[in-house]
Amino acid sequence: MRLQFLVCLFLITFGWAQNMPSTQSPPASGAPMLGKAPESPAAEPQVGPNDAVITIKGICADTSLQGDACKTVVTKAQFDKIVDAIQPGMAPPMRRQLAMRYVGALSMSLEAEKRGLEKQPDFDEKMQMARIQVLAQELRASIQAEANNVSDQDIQDYYQKNVQNYEQATFIKIFVPRTRREATPAASTAKTGAKSNASASAAATKPAAKKLSPEEEEKANEEAMTKEAKLIREKLVKGEDPDTLEKAAFTAAGILGTPPPTKMENVRRLSLQADQQSVMDLKPGEVSEVISDASGHFIYKMVSKETLSVDKVKTEIHNQISGQHYREAMQKYQGAPELNDAYFGPIRAPMMPPRGGPTGRPGAPKDNDPD
Repeated sequence: MRLQFLVCLFLITFGWAQNMPSTQSPPASGAPMLGKAPESPAAEPQVGPNDAVITIKGICADTSLQGDACKTVVTKAQFDKIVDAIQPGMAPPMRRQLAMRYVGALSMSLEAEKRGLEKQPDFDEKMQMARIQVLAQELRASIQAEANNVSDQDIQDYYQKNVQNYEQATFIKIFVPRTRREATPAASTAKTGAKSNASASAAATKPAAKKLSPEEEEKANEEAMTKEAKLIREKLVKGEDPDTLEKAAFTAAGILGTPPPTKMENVRRLSLQADQQSVMDLKPGEVSEVISDASGHFIYKMVSKETLSVDKVKTEIHNQISGQHYREAMQKYQGAPELNDAYFGPIRAPMMPPRGGPTGRPGAPKDNDPD
């Protein structure tokens, strides 16, 4: 029993419970199966609690045993305890994978005991640390179970306080790029060809245009796209086709290709950027003002809006309340301790990434290089 406890402790401590995939629920009773006639489930073989489910030949705690007499047997009842400690209801393929790891760990622990490794000076400290980790996991599980205890009244109260978050809308959204790209060589050639009929002498008489600095040119391009966004909004208010308007915006910005779709469905307030959430207050048919940020300009038109019923968002609210309760309960265990800097050393600022990004220029010195 002590050896089995140690192996179980080993598996839990090193993350088996976190790494095992969750089992899927079977389909609802009576649910039709497409493309295949229903079949009667095959009867599972009966395995008694005292029946062997794992037999390891050549490995045994008694060093006097030899040959076939030396073996370790794990019964169904014994292995079920380990499975339940890690993940109750574990699927058979995962139980088989666990069994293989268990056998390796058990075999090594038996050999370790034969070598007297448990008598090493640091063994008790390691076991104490493992015990602390397992107890911490058990506490997390207990706190999570308590946090999951959410009543229907809790859900109703939360829904009423946050009903705006459960509004769902369909929008038309037009995106206008922030700045205008420089004309491509092909575009410049086309423009030159279109003006080929103009007289060279007339062009020569025109005063030379003032050459703008890169900063002035960038500012002029941004101002041009800001005016374009305002013009597109006016056209959207008049009822012009949004896809055509967005295409015109991308053309004005010198961007080739197909713009993103303008229709957005099932939009919730919290799924929008913070500076754009106010569009949820629009009435059907209303158009927002131009909303600008570092990426460009956004224009919304409300198509329709509804408020989801509490029954439709019950699971979502349950998870939100449960998560909030869990975080609040865990806060008391996550305080910053006072550490002796003379022992641990001073706190160091995080290293800055090398110049040029994560990959950097081959051979280039990093910011923290002593040279």
